[in-house]
Amino acid sequence: MRLLFLGDVMGRAGRAAITEHLPRLRDAWSLDFVVVNGENASNGAGLTAAHAAGLFAAGADCVTLGDHAFDQKDMLQAIEEDSRILRPLNYAKGAPGRGARLFEATRGRKVLVVQVLGQVFMKRPFDDPFSAVEAALKKLAGQAKAVIVDVHCEATSEKMAMGHFCDGKASLVVGTHTHVPTGDAQILPGGTAYLTDAGMCGDYNSVIGMDKAEPMRRFITGMPKARFSPALGEATLAGVYVETDDATGHATRIEMVRVGGRLAQAGPA
Repeated sequence: MRLLFLGDVMGRAGRAAITEHLPRLRDAWSLDFVVVNGENASNGAGLTAAHAAGLFAAGADCVTLGDHAFDQKDMLQAIEEDSRILRPLNYAKGAPGRGARLFEATRGRKVLVVQVLGQVFMKRPFDDPFSAVEAALKKLAGQAKAVIVDVHCEATSEKMAMGHFCDGKASLVVGTHTHVPTGDAQILPGGTAYLTDAGMCGDYNSVIGMDKAEPMRRFITGMPKARFSPALGEATLAGVYVETDDATGHATRIEMVRVGGRLAQAGPA
């Protein structure tokens, strides 16, 4: 199976890049299933139902969220109405929506997508991500030809630990949240494709996707003056492309993806 995972969509620029590039990539790379992290798609904080619809219209099969899952209030209802949107598995037990789901890809093949929040350096405590992922895999992975785990957290060490924890049990473990693509794409010994952070789909002439002026002012002076706002220049789509073996669910190929914008371009030949 040919899978594409795209990192955190950042504001209007990120949404525009998804709309511009994703339909073409689906065809050019003969993609079977696409996951997009929509965590910051709406003004840099959360996701609205309307913007989720735009990501699906462009070619996403699943949209994952993160620690800003419900910053946009209409998502409380939208996530109940559209099961293609996933919030973190280990979020508050009373939260609406779900954190894991079996999807149907091309030729009727099933893909399991799981999202989980890390605990290290995060602003609020969440339930143990490892036991949450383990339970979801035990329950659902046997029904899927491919398994994708989105690890939304701050610490690279925690993401790496999750990769090794899932090695042999997932097709892809990919980190999100820090908005900077890492260069460690690899297939782990047990057959799981791994990337510490997919990066963001946003304008990289910025401070992790935000217009530079206010973050720089706060770093230099220690004093806020205005709200952060997403940068609006041309965005780069950043993520990872993976090919899997239907018989085992293991990865056979992994390639970093960077399309458009300022970063050096990359993707499957």
